Amino acid sequence: MTQSMHDLRLALRDSVKKLDDTENTMNKLRTDYDNQIQKKDEIISMKESIIKEKDAYILKLEQEISKHDSTFISSTDFNDGIDISTSKRTSLLEVSSTTKHQRTKRTAISAEPAQHKKSKDLRIVLEPYAKSDRTKEFLRIAILNNDFMKNLEMDQIMSIVDCMYPLDHPDGDLIIKEGDVGNRVYIMEEGLVEVSKHSKTLTTIGPGRVFGELAILYNCTRTASIKALSDCKLWAVDRQTFQAIMMRAGMQKQSDHLELIRNVKTFASLREDILSKIIDSLDEVSYADGEHIVRQGATGDTFYVVAKGRAQITQAKSKWDTPIYDRHIERGDSFGEKALQAEETRPFNVIADDPNGVTCLVLDRQSYREMIADELFRLKREESFKITRKLTTSTSGEDERDLKNLRLSDIEIVCTLGLGGFGRVELVQDTRTSYKYALKQMKKQHIVAMKQQEHVMNERNIMMGTRSDFIVRLYKTFKDRKYLYMLLESCLGGELWTLLRNRGTFEEFEVRFYSACVIEAFAYLHSKGIVYRDLKPENLLLDNKGYCKLVDFGFSKKVGLGKKTWTFCGTPEYVAPEIILNKGHDMGADCWALGILIFELISGNPPFSGPDPMKTYNIILKGIDAVEFPRKVSKMAALLIKRLCRENPIERIGYQKDGIKDIQKHQWFEGFSWECLKKGTLAAPYTPKVEHEVDTSNFDYFPEDESTEPEDDLTGWDKEF
Repeated sequence: MTQSMHDLRLALRDSVKKLDDTENTMNKLRTDYDNQIQKKDEIISMKESIIKEKDAYILKLEQEISKHDSTFISSTDFNDGIDISTSKRTSLLEVSSTTKHQRTKRTAISAEPAQHKKSKDLRIVLEPYAKSDRTKEFLRIAILNNDFMKNLEMDQIMSIVDCMYPLDHPDGDLIIKEGDVGNRVYIMEEGLVEVSKHSKTLTTIGPGRVFGELAILYNCTRTASIKALSDCKLWAVDRQTFQAIMMRAGMQKQSDHLELIRNVKTFASLREDILSKIIDSLDEVSYADGEHIVRQGATGDTFYVVAKGRAQITQAKSKWDTPIYDRHIERGDSFGEKALQAEETRPFNVIADDPNGVTCLVLDRQSYREMIADELFRLKREESFKITRKLTTSTSGEDERDLKNLRLSDIEIVCTLGLGGFGRVELVQDTRTSYKYALKQMKKQHIVAMKQQEHVMNERNIMMGTRSDFIVRLYKTFKDRKYLYMLLESCLGGELWTLLRNRGTFEEFEVRFYSACVIEAFAYLHSKGIVYRDLKPENLLLDNKGYCKLVDFGFSKKVGLGKKTWTFCGTPEYVAPEIILNKGHDMGADCWALGILIFELISGNPPFSGPDPMKTYNIILKGIDAVEFPRKVSKMAALLIKRLCRENPIERIGYQKDGIKDIQKHQWFEGFSWECLKKGTLAAPYTPKVEHEVDTSNFDYFPEDESTEPEDDLTGWDKEF
């Protein structure tokens, strides 16, 4: 027994020793592992430091390159909407909002102004082409598989399918030629085609694929060639038909909804611009035959107008009784108005009673309060407009110059300030008085070739009527056989774009100031029913004090309150979803662009950017919530940007009942002195160095114009210029 206990003690001692040895070994391994981790952390830290240094060096090189590149007019490389095959897709990386890229000036894009005018639009006759149900389904599926066209409404998709016509191309035929102006989108039904660029094969396309869709948004040149590798059968639709479908669908819906809403007593006396916003807030909801639309005793905050079909109303005297039939309601009838004022207990059942179902227009209480709430809103808004006009129409003594007798021959060119799509901007002086101006010179021939006559006349008429300290002043216009001229206020502080290019990003207090200047300009324009449509750093000039002024009104338009316009225009990264989808747009598109501007000024890049316009548009259609915000963007700034960039315009801050005032009251602007900004007494975050009246050091150098003189244009379209 004693021997057994002794043996056990020895065995236990050996076990304890082994455990101690194991623990010591583990501690040594842990120490070695910790040392390795520490060394790796030091290596990572060192490499991160090297990467930061190299990033800074790369950014510096990009800025130097950009300075040289900016002496040329940037031309956008339009993509034809051709999706490269899977094997090549990975090389076409979508540019994220945090990816640094070379900053060059962006070219704005514009389609021809819509050919159809308002009342005529609803009478557009579309020409359908007969096709089998199988073919219709094939085309519908192809469209729904396309990144861009899948975003269209189903009735629009079916109208496009109906209007598509067949095209046959034999083996070896050139379907699309690189450099030609495009006008059609295609769907491949049979055959195989080869896609090439600069004579280099990129990919092949087979049945069920859509290509060339950028051409139905606006007139642009094809950036690739497509050649038939076998006998091919295609279906196509042209830009004019596509735009007619989009416009008619949007305008028909707006007209129908307006007719229904005007018959509701609550809304009968409201202004058209408010009715238009109510229409934009409506949801279309469909109910199957026999389905409850509202149920007696339930609480609700929604108001309904029957748009299609028939429903029956039933009511029970108590919750234990069986509901009995009361009456039928149909198109134009409404119910639930009390729910717009406060939460309502539904007094009856409304049940769909139509074999084809019932469609209702639905308005919730929150949207109602944001849009109208009560009659006081109307008075507040009109008073706001009066105050805005009073504060922003003040003019300096310089605006009172006598230019009535000024002739083009009295103007002497000093140097070039910039280049634009239609010509040059020169710093000039009036030889009679030595006053300095900017002279925008536009080639008439180029304007006509690009079908931009209406936009140029809009620019002239709008700028001649504006008097805001936050908008560059247009003093006088001239014309001759070859050119149109606009005599503008000279702002020698340079472009905000140049400052952003040189700095890379701005701090938020700086962005707050620059965006506030834009907000004041928008408050003035929107109060007059004018939509700007081309906001970007390139179109913001700094005056001698460092204040921002809006310039280049080529895409602006007086839409009027409660109206919409349909022309596709803007700079791809700044275009709102409703413009891309041709839904009709108004001042809400400017609110969207303001959000993009704030994001770009803080982070250095716009939130939506792809390697070509079509990919950029597809990224935009994914929405702001899909964007990863850089850490540099504060929480409050991010909240404002997201509220400005809501997909539905009616949800955007700045577009609701208090308009621009809602943006000014946002927490991101807390403590900002709007009054001092309007008076011009608020110090700008950056004061440009301007030594004298012809100091152009804040602008890039541009060589003298050596291009061939354009041909004369005597067609008379510019009679009122």
